[in-house]
Amino acid sequence: MVTLYHNPRCSKSRDALSLLRANGVEPEVVLYLETPPNAKALKALLAKLGIGPRDLLRKSEDVYKELNLGDEKLGDAALINAMVENPKLIERPIAINGDKAVVGRPPENVLTII
Repeated sequence: MVTLYHNPRCSKSRDALSLLRANGVEPEVVLYLETPPNAKALKALLAKLGIGPRDLLRKSEDVYKELNLGDEKLGDAALINAMVENPKLIERPIAINGDKAVVGRPPENVLTII
């Protein structure tokens, strides 16, 4: 079962969803802005992605600058907490299949886990 962390307002996210469906996959869609992952789920997601929290942050978001998240002194826990409290900081879309996950940038990346 493929899960897609999705933001319907994002064109890349919509493209990733369309690509999955065009390839016969109807994913479980998680509207992560409405139901954000908690810290434990986010840590598990980062492990599946094989990246650190800093790599999952959307650095162009105003809240990134407001919270000074570019400060290299901030540890993983602080970055994860920032994403839990401000889910729009989480890069999107993210496709998950079992123990594998990818960020759908470009959207074609989601095809690598089906």
